[in-house]
Amino acid sequence: MTTTTMSDAAAPMPSPQVRRADVAAMRGYLRADGRKGIRNFAVVAYLVECAHHVARRIAAPFEEAGAQLIGFPGCYPSAYAHRVIESLCTHPNVGAVLIVSLGCEEFRRSALRDAVERSGRPVELLVIQEEGGTAATIEAGRAWLAARVAEAASAPTVPLAFSDLVIGTKCGGSDGLSGITANPAVGSAFDRLNDLGATLMFEETSELFGCEDHMAARAATPELGREIVAAVRKADAYHQALGQSSFGGGNIKYGLSTIEEKSLGAYAKSGTRAIRGLIKPGDRPPRSGLYLMDTVSDGPVRHGYPNINDNQTITEMVASGAHMIVFTTGAGSVVGQAVAPVIKVVSNSRVFQRLAGDIDVNAGTIADGAETIAEVAERILEQVITVASGVPSRSEALGHQEFSLNYKSYEPIGPACMPV
Repeated sequence: MTTTTMSDAAAPMPSPQVRRADVAAMRGYLRADGRKGIRNFAVVAYLVECAHHVARRIAAPFEEAGAQLIGFPGCYPSAYAHRVIESLCTHPNVGAVLIVSLGCEEFRRSALRDAVERSGRPVELLVIQEEGGTAATIEAGRAWLAARVAEAASAPTVPLAFSDLVIGTKCGGSDGLSGITANPAVGSAFDRLNDLGATLMFEETSELFGCEDHMAARAATPELGREIVAAVRKADAYHQALGQSSFGGGNIKYGLSTIEEKSLGAYAKSGTRAIRGLIKPGDRPPRSGLYLMDTVSDGPVRHGYPNINDNQTITEMVASGAHMIVFTTGAGSVVGQAVAPVIKVVSNSRVFQRLAGDIDVNAGTIADGAETIAEVAERILEQVITVASGVPSRSEALGHQEFSLNYKSYEPIGPACMPV
């Protein structure tokens, strides 16, 4: 990816510690809808598990050149999955899309192709049953993708401001220090990014139990506050029906005692600023500020899964426009994502020393007494600027392209969820 500096006056200063030249290095790719991407990926999207192998073989030779593999395994139609895949194929980090269909699945492939075409991106649809089978489809797909990857490498860039950025945060493999070091540091960094005009989102309604009233008090309107409380209570009822929650053996092993303790740590990532809205996967925040994402299905438990999947909830934030994800971990998660870089922040120096090649920021220095929360927040902010300047995050450089998408069901958000 080409990185070019711009005039020092083109971007605001985030803080005295971050150099103006670093901010000026942020560059993006201008899309037809006015959004700017921090990457120019070519996406290969399969529409049913039966097309997964062919899509993977098409993308494999071009992974280091920016090809990303995404897809939906189900054959039965899903409005949720269609919305997520369409949002990802028209994401600002995506410059071209190759759709791979078997031919008999119920995904509305023509509608997806038309949506990508309307977005101004190059798009191709290959139907395996019509192309002549596996080998013929792989050959056709690779020829098309090779041309798109070459075009992406020479695409022009434009200056990026903080107001162009959408950033999500997520925790996985939390430990007893996550709520003391990494998560508060991310919260502090989010406060700074909020003040600079960025759009921010946090989620995990499946483990924010007990924090709903605190979030409601920060809501932009009382009506939004009531929607937030209802979303957390819905998540609680969902997990009660399943007989399990987002609190597992790994959390206990690494020092957490209850879901409430984990919830407080998860909540700390959101910082202290006002919550502007409540969104669901695929909803794009209409303006800058902080948003909570509801990641738990609406209605009764229907699909037979517990909704505890770090990769899928990352995917959902990216589907809502996140350019990058700041991911905190205590045990040492190494996951990335196909369409958006993941910045990894670890809560303790012990895991950092063992997994330094996978971690971008060590927040364990707070527990060590070597740094304050504010100082680590400054390093997280610097890392956000670095990644927005085209430098790969650790997981990105290691080739991580995790992607997970299964069945869910959502009703549209109401007007109280997005107050003006």
